[in-house]
Amino acid sequence: MAFQVSLTQTANSEIEIAYSWLRERNPDYADRWFRGLMDAIATLQEKPRRCILAPENDAFAEEIRQLIYGKSRNKYRILFTIRENTVFVLHVRHSSQARLGEEIDEEENF
Repeated sequence: MAFQVSLTQTANSEIEIAYSWLRERNPDYADRWFRGLMDAIATLQEKPRRCILAPENDAFAEEIRQLIYGKSRNKYRILFTIRENTVFVLHVRHSSQARLGEEIDEEENF
């Protein structure tokens, strides 16, 4: 069964920010990164449940899974949920970023 894949506005914004940051430093790499990222996201059309549950999964009412894109220090976590026949990409975050929900906890400590 093929799934539809839909990117949320937040995910699109995160991709745009990452692409812009990379493009300022290395335009050729940024273009390759973007094409590879979109190819990785497209693989979610087939068997998205092959991806592991995200560490944040327990903090949310619905199942949150992740697909890792990239290598070594340049890995990104594609966070998504599956609703019926649609995969919703919720976030695209660099692996060095705090997990979802941790940013709020850290701000509350100040």
